[in-house]
Amino acid sequence: MNLIAEMEKRAGRLVLAGFEGKTLPSELSRLLEGDSLLGVILFKRNVESPAQVAALNASVRGASPPLRAPVIGVDQEGGRVVRMREPLTALPTARAFGRLGDPAITALAGELSGRELAALGFTLNFAPVLDVDTNPASPVIGDRSYGEEPETVIRHGLAFAEGLRQGGVLPCAKHFPGHGDATVDSHKALPAVAHDRERLSAVEIAPFRAWIEARLGPIMTAHVVYPALDTEAPATLSRRIVSGLLRETLGFDGPVLTDDLEMGAMAAFGGPGGAAVRAVRAGADGLLVCRGFSHVEAVIGALAKEAVDTPAFRQRLDDAGERLSALRRTGQGDTSYLGSQAHRTSVQRVLSVFEGETA
Repeated sequence: MNLIAEMEKRAGRLVLAGFEGKTLPSELSRLLEGDSLLGVILFKRNVESPAQVAALNASVRGASPPLRAPVIGVDQEGGRVVRMREPLTALPTARAFGRLGDPAITALAGELSGRELAALGFTLNFAPVLDVDTNPASPVIGDRSYGEEPETVIRHGLAFAEGLRQGGVLPCAKHFPGHGDATVDSHKALPAVAHDRERLSAVEIAPFRAWIEARLGPIMTAHVVYPALDTEAPATLSRRIVSGLLRETLGFDGPVLTDDLEMGAMAAFGGPGGAAVRAVRAGADGLLVCRGFSHVEAVIGALAKEAVDTPAFRQRLDDAGERLSALRRTGQGDTSYLGSQAHRTSVQRVLSVFEGETA
């Protein structure tokens, strides 16, 4: 194998890919078969029924080498951010759990969600949201947050994550170092949060500090600029924030995943390929590329070229791939749980406490 082909293989092991359609595309299947892809992430556009999702996830596992379990991820927060509905439980918003004020119920909801996702063959849920809801004008966080105070977010975010783990799915905290006060949707453009370091540490960063101490799982970065931390680069692309603040100051040694590199906030940084190189340089490990295979190719190609040209970057790919190996968890899926007596009982235990409550 020549050097560029070897670097493409190593680069692909950092990529979690989204796609169109209800079946696994042949292009992604080939990458999985060649151990050249971390895994996939599913969205509403990939979902038709529980049986179809289970079969799709089984095909992802089947395409992967026996000793290289793929990561199969999804955003199933509850509230308005869910990719699958019935027969999966329509959980209330995070805000509703925070206002209810019972972390035991939040943990039970997490376990229920984890069991449902594991039954379909998922291994990673991009939840909980650890952003603090400090800005009513925020177009993207709002009721996805557990509350307006970091203590509320810590109690319920960590409880939901513990529940997910009990249910058989790995949680991922988002969006570091805190997206709750942004007034621009990073799906469309690049937001900024202009608080000073003291405020960021006390409010935005506090839930992530607790997450790190609890050692619950990976962290996703925010496509947001924090001028007090880095005057130019958004967190996802900032060495000062990822390698400096998150790794060195806060001591996080787990996998760092980016938000989707195809989002509007990344458009000014060389597209998905250019942003991917900058993110890995900054210290990120896993890269989400959530829609187009052409962008998956561009990301792999850009990373591979940089690795060929720069031996130090080659080592960065290897370090990231090694850290991401912690996300590769075996799971076969068992849809018989959905609709079973145990499932119905858990649903009733969670939802009954919200009768008469509002989000």
